[in-house]
Amino acid sequence: MFNVIKTDIEGLVVLEPKVFGDNRGYFMETYNQKDFEEMGLHYNFVQDNQSHSTKGVLRGLHFQKKHPQAKCVRVLSGEVYDVAIDLRKNSPTYGKYYGVILSGENKKIFMIPRGFAHGFLVLSDKATFTYKCDDFYHPEDEGGIIWNDPDINVNWPTVDEVMLSEKDQRLPRFKDIKIEF
Repeated sequence: MFNVIKTDIEGLVVLEPKVFGDNRGYFMETYNQKDFEEMGLHYNFVQDNQSHSTKGVLRGLHFQKKHPQAKCVRVLSGEVYDVAIDLRKNSPTYGKYYGVILSGENKKIFMIPRGFAHGFLVLSDKATFTYKCDDFYHPEDEGGIIWNDPDINVNWPTVDEVMLSEKDQRLPRFKDIKIEF
C-alpha cells in the first residue's frame, strides 16, 4: 500500500508507504513484491545495504558500469537530500537529475531504476540510510560523477561543510564518463 509520486524523469518514482500509528509507535511495509509489481516495478532485489553518516557527508554520485543496479532507497533516521542522474543515452532526460528529501520522519522511498548515478547529502546531525539492490556490488565495476559537476548542476542544499571520501573527490565530470545504458 503505497502512494506513488511520479517524477519528471521516466522510471524514477517516490513512494509514500501507508503508515499505521498510535500511541505505541507505528508500523509500515517498506517493500511488498506484489504491491511493487502492481505498480509496474518489477525488480528482483538480491542485496541490502546500510550506511550511517554525519551531517555534511556526501556519498556519490555512483553507478556500476557493466552491472547496473536498480535501487530502492530510504532513510531510517535523520534526513538526506537524495539525487539520481539519468545516464540512459536514449532517454529524453539524459543528464538530468531529480532530488528528493528522504527522512526517518517522512518515510518516503525513492525507487531508482538501472541506468542512473546516485548519491546523497546528509542534512541532519546523523542519518542512517538503507537500500535494496537488484544486482550484486562489483568493486571493479564502479563508476561515478563528481558531486558538483557544472553540467549536471545539482542544487544541493547548503551545509557548513561537504565531506567526501578520497575516492569521491577524484570522480570525473559527467562529460568525461564513457558509459552506455
